[in-house]
Amino acid sequence: MAKLGNAGKQKSQFVCRDCGAISMRWAGQCADCNAWNSIEEVLVSNVARARSGYAGVASAKVTDLVSVERQDEARLSCFSSELDRVLGGGLVQGSVVLIGGDPGIGKSTLLL
Repeated sequence: MAKLGNAGKQKSQFVCRDCGAISMRWAGQCADCNAWNSIEEVLVSNVARARSGYAGVASAKVTDLVSVERQDEARLSCFSSELDRVLGGGLVQGSVVLIGGDPGIGKSTLLL
């Protein structure tokens, strides 16, 4: 008799019955919607789990970068010509900019 290995093995997932969030272990409270005692154990095969994807995200349409139309937005100057250049002319209202880099390169100084 041949061994199935991991192909036939079922694993447990814990799913919130209120919001559908998936967790790898049981918890008394859902971390996503904060509902109490809403986590239920569900047995899932490896094949079904690989095809399921993340339950909280709908499928997205892929768009080529060259097909995206540029829109001119009002920009707020950062009072640093180099930072304004990198941001395409300044900050756009309602946008978020992540400043990252190695320790000691001046991220905090730049933002001050």
